[in-house]
Amino acid sequence: MNRCTTTPSFPLTASSRARQFMAGVACALLCTALPAAAQVQPGLGGMRTFPDAAQRGNLTITSVSEASLNGRPIRMAPGMRLLSPQNTLVMPHTVVGQSYKVNYVIEASTGMLITAWILTQGEAEQPRKGSDTVERNFRAESDTLQK
Repeated sequence: MNRCTTTPSFPLTASSRARQFMAGVACALLCTALPAAAQVQPGLGGMRTFPDAAQRGNLTITSVSEASLNGRPIRMAPGMRLLSPQNTLVMPHTVVGQSYKVNYVIEASTGMLITAWILTQGEAEQPRKGSDTVERNFRAESDTLQK
C-alpha cells in the first residue's frame, strides 16, 4: 500500500506557484537578516561606561564560587558575570588561577561579587575609586579631628 502519490492531488495554478515563489523569497530575506542583527557591532573599540558603584581592583578567580579581590577572599554570587574587554561573557571556570585588573560591583545585600569587567589598558589608566579605601557606615570622633 503506497500512501504517497508521485503527482500532486491538487492542480498547481499560476497563482499558487507565484505564492510559493513569494513565500520562498520572504523566507530567504528573513533568514539573511537574522544573523546580521545578532552579531556584535564592530564599533565597540571605544570606552565602555561603568556604573557609578563600580570600583577598581585586582581579581583572581580561585574556584568556581570563590575569588580573591585585592588579596582578600570574596565569594562570587550565583549569577556572577565576568565580562571580557569585548563585553562577552567569560565563564569563571575557564580562568581559574588567572589575575585581571577589573572594575567590579559588590551586591549590597549579600556582600558577594556580582559583576566584574576585565579592563583594557586604556580603561585601566582611567581613574576610579578603588576598594583599598576604608568605607564604613558610622563616624568616629577622630574623623572630625582629622579634618
